[in-house]
Amino acid sequence: MPKTDYDEFAEAYSADNEANLLNGHYERPAMLSLAGDVAGRRILDAGCGSGPLSAALRDRGAIMSGFDLSTAMIDLARRRLGEDADLTVADLAKPLPYDDAAFDDVVASLVLHYLEDWTEPLAELRRVLKSGGRLILSVNHPILYTALNPDAEYFDVAEFTYDAEHAGRTVVYTNWHRPLQAMSDAFTAAGFRISVISEPPIAPDTPSELIPQQLKHLKHPPRFISFIFFTLEAC
Repeated sequence: MPKTDYDEFAEAYSADNEANLLNGHYERPAMLSLAGDVAGRRILDAGCGSGPLSAALRDRGAIMSGFDLSTAMIDLARRRLGEDADLTVADLAKPLPYDDAAFDDVVASLVLHYLEDWTEPLAELRRVLKSGGRLILSVNHPILYTALNPDAEYFDVAEFTYDAEHAGRTVVYTNWHRPLQAMSDAFTAAGFRISVISEPPIAPDTPSELIPQQLKHLKHPPRFISFIFFTLEAC
């Protein structure tokens, strides 16, 4: 299957990511809520993209570092965060350029579902975390796979594609599905303990015009199935 190359559509994705429903008013507010009070904490943004989550955490007093596989995304993040920001191009599927126990927290926003094998990436994220530190992450909700592929087997670990539109451009995404137990087993094997599993609503201040009509009859703010969120503690 084709691999998702963010260098090809970095500008369009970043523009859409700022204020759309899924990223701007659902995923990012949920990550910030899970992070809580981050003042003075050293945080690594794994797969930082153009840096909106890093910027929001920095505004709350965190000391941020970040990396992304996409050179174009890192260029956009540096434009947002400043030339002196601690940003680098790196691959989560390979050893990371950080010291052991360098960070209080790691945030990984919609990153792991691009990887077939979570073993080494999670081991690396555990390595760079202090004992008792947190890995706060979001991935596709596992039910999404069978919702998009009704004939698929939920308990498989399987690659799949889907289309999404960003700033008028259609992008083909390639992701890996995992059932919830496979996620949990991978976290435990890497030395993490699950402290939170979250299926949050959208942000209460989401503009009405961004909420799909089929959700407006639900309790406000509405919930829907898209991503699932975890806070893991480094044992």
